[in-house]
Amino acid sequence: MTAATGPRYVAIITDGNGRWAQSRGLPVREGHKAGADIVKARLRDAVELGVKELTVFSFSTENWSRSPEEVAGLMEMFSQRIVEETPELNDEGVKMRFIGRREGVSEKLQRQMEEAEALTAANDTITFFIAFNYGGRAEIIDAAREFDGTTEEEFRQHLYAPEMNDPELLIRTSGEQRISNYLLWQCAYSEFVFRDELWPDFTREAFEESLEEYGRRQRRFGTREPA
Repeated sequence: MTAATGPRYVAIITDGNGRWAQSRGLPVREGHKAGADIVKARLRDAVELGVKELTVFSFSTENWSRSPEEVAGLMEMFSQRIVEETPELNDEGVKMRFIGRREGVSEKLQRQMEEAEALTAANDTITFFIAFNYGGRAEIIDAAREFDGTTEEEFRQHLYAPEMNDPELLIRTSGEQRISNYLLWQCAYSEFVFRDELWPDFTREAFEESLEEYGRRQRRFGTREPA
């Protein structure tokens, strides 16, 4: 798979951290830690494989219903990762963008996200979209509140990241075959690849296989091939 033939815009549902930890007799937080390490590794792979935009599902609007201990641990880890990894990602030319609702997120974490976005705003190696406190329906509702136009392109301007290209490929790990309220507007014409690996087991080889599967698809966008 080359940059010329592979997808440039990829979204991933990074599913299975908790099950990965439980299968090893580890606390759930260890699964989230391992999953965060894999996000960083696959982000670097994405650069080498010609991907220009990578979007990962970090924390959904539905995840607030998890135990207070797990949510608090996720928030602490997310904050720590931003502080520790943003300078490194900035040096590598990664542009960071957080999409989702900011309400309900601590002021400290909101400030850290804003600072990471500001620091990396001029980078152009790859754009790394992190869907945090995100829900696809919530995004559409929030956009609809502000929309007074008539076209899809005008509506897009009210989405959380109007500059985001529609993902050409959506990957979901852990064997589940649904999109779970993720990028509902943007994935209207995305190709889906479902993998059995739990997210912490999603290797570079699995990533490359997913991109190669995309390369075998015929994308017609509603048209019909000549007889």
